[in-house]
Amino acid sequence: MTLAGVAAVALAFALDRAVGEPPRRLHPVVWFGRATATVDRDWPSPRAASVLVALAFPAVAAVVAGLLVWRAVAVHPFVGSALAGTVLFSTTSMRMLLETADEVNGATETDLDAARDDLRALAGRDAATLSAGQVRSAVAESLSENLADGLVAPLLAFAACAPFSLPVAAGAAAWVKAVNTLDSMLGYRSKPVGWASARLDDVVMWVPARASAVLIALAGTATGGFGAVRSWASEPPSPNSGWPMATLAAALGTRFEKPEVYTLNPRARLPAVEDVERGVCVVRRASLLAYAATGVVAWF
Repeated sequence: MTLAGVAAVALAFALDRAVGEPPRRLHPVVWFGRATATVDRDWPSPRAASVLVALAFPAVAAVVAGLLVWRAVAVHPFVGSALAGTVLFSTTSMRMLLETADEVNGATETDLDAARDDLRALAGRDAATLSAGQVRSAVAESLSENLADGLVAPLLAFAACAPFSLPVAAGAAAWVKAVNTLDSMLGYRSKPVGWASARLDDVVMWVPARASAVLIALAGTATGGFGAVRSWASEPPSPNSGWPMATLAAALGTRFEKPEVYTLNPRARLPAVEDVERGVCVVRRASLLAYAATGVVAWF
């Protein structure tokens, strides 16, 4: 089982590097998003509906993924490993994040309006009045936050279960991705049906967010400023996202700010294009460390 787990992690990494994302028509997360959209409406008992959605939707995703891998393992261990790697690939994302960040960052120098529009692919904030530096800040913040949400969280879930059961590991990765997706689609104050999903995501992301901060610190080249990360991390309203964001701000020696919400590393300047380019490199190295650590845990 250990070799099968390592092979699955290696396949997920290779597919991300080679493909980036599955085609939308074949992407399980896209299918899950469409299913989630059907419950995004007013309910007579929104709190009860939110709890049901938060419990049922991720459970269905986990069971489907786990059963598929279980059946594949029964056919042949190699087939099971390949399908588990494909499931893990579909629950993680890094290449597209890095490429999109590069594109938006570059556009802040050449076409700020286009950069503001394209920022929507990375961060769900109103960018209409953001300066070039604030757009670059949002790009860097998204890099660090999505490292935790889009890669480290499902990898951690997979790694925790792979030494014992490959189908359970695949189901765990799918469950975490489903929780994340529910939060990203429904976890807003304006959507009562997302209340339980947001609370569940807060719990699920506690360890991955802090693990991502450690990975960013290890991958970063700066040696100063990390002592203040703990205080900066408490600035954002989320109990988790501040950790990887504050650590990347320290690694780059720049200020991250979301106007009227939070400011991280307040005495520094906003990021320049070159700073975000370094941030992309730091997050890329951190992602490689995450894959490597997952493979090691799956092996042992």
